[in-house]
Amino acid sequence: QVQLVESGGGLVQPGGSLRLSCAGSGVILSMNDMGWYRQAPGNTRELVALITSGGSPNYADSVKGRFTISRDNAKNTVYLQMNSLKPEDTAVYYCNARRVSWPRLDAWGQGTLVTVSS
Repeated sequence: QVQLVESGGGLVQPGGSLRLSCAGSGVILSMNDMGWYRQAPGNTRELVALITSGGSPNYADSVKGRFTISRDNAKNTVYLQMNSLKPEDTAVYYCNARRVSWPRLDAWGQGTLVTVSS
């Protein structure tokens, strides 16, 4: 079965950095659009960063210049490098694999918690 497993979350001080990983099994991540979403308490899940199957990245305005999404095809893993973290970045971060062409796919990981606090 398709499985996405996030890791790398934790507690970090404001201004610090974290790198999140999304490891895929049962799916080739490079064949899909890969997104990082986050959901803070009381908020709707929002798209943070996206990398297409062609390798083109895009970012939410709130994280531009601070976050970088990348893919390691050899490891079948997608990363989210988060720098200059702010308390507002505190959320559960989810990995998503989506493909609109056949065979269609919309898969989610279980999430990893990022807490930015002093």
